[in-house]
Amino acid sequence: MSHILLIVGGGIAAYKACELIRLLRKAGHSVRCVLTEGGSHFVTPMTLAALSENQVFTTLWDLKDEAEMGHIQLSREADLVVVAPATADLMARMANGHADDLATTLLLATDTPVLVAPAMNVRMWLHPATQRNVAQLRADGVEVMAPDEGAMACGEFGPGRLPEPPAILAAIEAKLTPAHRPLAGRHVLVTAGPTHEPIDPVRYIANRSSGRQGFAVAGALAALGARVTLVAGPVTLPTPPGVTRVNVETARDMAQAVTDALPADAAVMVAAVADWRVEAAE
Repeated sequence: MSHILLIVGGGIAAYKACELIRLLRKAGHSVRCVLTEGGSHFVTPMTLAALSENQVFTTLWDLKDEAEMGHIQLSREADLVVVAPATADLMARMANGHADDLATTLLLATDTPVLVAPAMNVRMWLHPATQRNVAQLRADGVEVMAPDEGAMACGEFGPGRLPEPPAILAAIEAKLTPAHRPLAGRHVLVTAGPTHEPIDPVRYIANRSSGRQGFAVAGALAALGARVTLVAGPVTLPTPPGVTRVNVETARDMAQAVTDALPADAAVMVAAVADWRVEAAE
């Protein structure tokens, strides 16, 4: 049995932490929760305590909690620290070494591996500041999962959704399981899915590629320890754990994304790139 310290950030996706706790407990893991002030607007300490069957911690300034289990001990007794959902604000504070509440103090004090599952609006995820923070966290040794893409509570569509709890569980178990990782330190580029070549604002040339093979290859390579960049055409598949995804539409977009992702140690070109494009789309 592994001990998981789950930090629940603020945001509507906080409700999925409840399902994640249930899955972790079902898989035999022990879970302790830290609920941020923002997270408490979406789920309650009582809910997390009932699901985890453990005390929920919410503040640095509780004398009883500090006397019984100080934040340093709490940060280091876990086998893995998981931040889900991780908001743009929480990741920014992590990347800059802030320690102004219980969650960020634990993260700064821990010597335990950290896994982050982001959740935010698409424009917030794509903002250069957020991408700099993600790059800094990864450089610091934090594993940042790629967010899912899809419809959001705010009404927009794109990358930024919290990965589904089963995907987070898979990433947790991969992190906890000593694995044969022969591709550690290698960068592999994978292309997948179709491309859409516009004829006019309504019609386009396409094919029936589902992208499943390329996504499976990317996931398998990540499981073997590779740093994987997946350049994906227009498909609705979830991003495999540990994979960095770049979405494109046309063949030219894909060629540019592949060029931008270089250098790479290897490339697996699985995409079904269109054979034709209109000389001058209407």
